[in-house]
Amino acid sequence: MTTNVWPNLGYRDAKAAIGFLVEALGLEEVAVYERDSGVAHAELRWPGGGAVMLHTFGSYPPYSVHLGTTEPDALFARAVAKGAKVVREVEDSAVGTRGFVVSDPEGVYWSVGTRLPELKPDGEGRWRPRHD
Repeated sequence: MTTNVWPNLGYRDAKAAIGFLVEALGLEEVAVYERDSGVAHAELRWPGGGAVMLHTFGSYPPYSVHLGTTEPDALFARAVAKGAKVVREVEDSAVGTRGFVVSDPEGVYWSVGTRLPELKPDGEGRWRPRHD
């Protein structure tokens, strides 16, 4: 099983946050996927190693720790069996990922899922996996 751990932060103005993090702290943009209401998903890399994900705060939890894994179903079953509170059931997304969100006994959100593929906008402006 391959796993990565990422902080995942929600901002009211994610575009401004990206600008600040790049200009003030030196993080590097890896991917920024916009939507009508802001940023659906962004990944920023720290040049010395590590990365952060962020998004415009909306229906998704305002913050979480994200575990990237190739086995989200097994981790979902394990988390639920150990008493995790289900925030979002394990499911496939429109952009080709599979994952879930749970909270731990202290209320911290944990997002778990497969890696986001490279995306491009379709004819209606929705982000979809590249197939070229």
